[in-house]
Amino acid sequence: MTSQVLADVNAMGKAARGAAAVLSVADTGQKNLALLAMADAIDAAASILLAANAKDLAAARVKGIDAALLDRLELTPARISGMSEGLRSVAAQADPIGALSATDRRPSGLEIARMRVPLGVIGVIYESRPNVTADAAGLCIKSGNVVILRGGSEAFNSNQAVAECVRQGLQKAGLPEAAVQLVATTDRAAVGALLAMDEYLDVIIPRGGKGLVKRISEEARVPVIKHLDGICHVFIDAGADLARAVEVALNAKTYRYGICGSMETLLLHGDEAERVLPMLVDAFAAKEVELRGCERTLALVPGMVAATEADWDTEYLGPILSIRVVDDMDAAMQHIARHGSAHTDAIVTNDIGRARRFVRQVDSASVMVNAATCFADGAEYGLGAEIGISTNRMHVRGPVGVLGLTTEKYVVNGDYTTRG
Repeated sequence: MTSQVLADVNAMGKAARGAAAVLSVADTGQKNLALLAMADAIDAAASILLAANAKDLAAARVKGIDAALLDRLELTPARISGMSEGLRSVAAQADPIGALSATDRRPSGLEIARMRVPLGVIGVIYESRPNVTADAAGLCIKSGNVVILRGGSEAFNSNQAVAECVRQGLQKAGLPEAAVQLVATTDRAAVGALLAMDEYLDVIIPRGGKGLVKRISEEARVPVIKHLDGICHVFIDAGADLARAVEVALNAKTYRYGICGSMETLLLHGDEAERVLPMLVDAFAAKEVELRGCERTLALVPGMVAATEADWDTEYLGPILSIRVVDDMDAAMQHIARHGSAHTDAIVTNDIGRARRFVRQVDSASVMVNAATCFADGAEYGLGAEIGISTNRMHVRGPVGVLGLTTEKYVVNGDYTTRG
């Protein structure tokens, strides 16, 4: 690690800690003003953002970056509008900071409550997605947190352009510019410097490939909110409306291949496989999705590619789908427990009893009934945006919005009360 990179990142950390004292007590109006000003700046700079993104896309294609990463990297007019609308949506949400839980009066006479407070200084290390720059900034500001962003080198120009819009919003609201800082180097040493910066950082959130998340989980000196894989399943149950089930499965896979909520394995109840497989094959063929099947699937569709054991544990992030025929819902849940990543799993069924049992027993951050897994998204959950999706068991699970970036402290009121 170069001494200059270390010095620069530590300087950012020190500035962030100072800004945190301001953000933690900023009033809702001031925070919302910043978010709305950021949104206006993004809309006004749409052509600048597209031009910066075009440079990144051109360089990425020269490097041979795969289609899934290119999809995540690309900014379109619709995605730019999505960034600004996400910021406005976050601004419209209730501010959790300072909110008190119901008071509990104890026999001692003390009144005990809990207050929502920010986490502090958050580090976000991410790949490809320029929208994370705006989403993370907006969510952190609304929740009273300061954030240091380290985007991937492939999105350097795009992230810089979005960060300038964020800076303008902070300036208009009179909030410290150090509240949102973007590491302005592609030197990988900056990641190591952030991971070691426990003096200033309170939590790190990685958004990227499995290698990045694994490294951060192993090396970080502060807590990590993370998920490694998005191996998501849809199970088509016996008695489901098959035509509509095919629509759900098709949408779960093909809405966008590069998102972590994309279905990677389709599980079929044995009683429906013979009827539904031809429908599925035709639907996915029209979308040019390669299908890989288990032995029972191949017996019904002989020309399909045979799935290997590794396929059940693979997040394709592309037009490939594994299909397995199972005996019943218990077998489907056993498959999910063994091969899933605790991200998002869905059942398509007309049986409310089995739906309820699936929801209770499948241990994933999001469990869906008769809905496509691609809905696993902060905006779709009413969070305005998300800073990431967590499969952690502690603190927060699923899409992480404003509330997920807070914690609680106890507030204890007495009347000159002493303990005997």
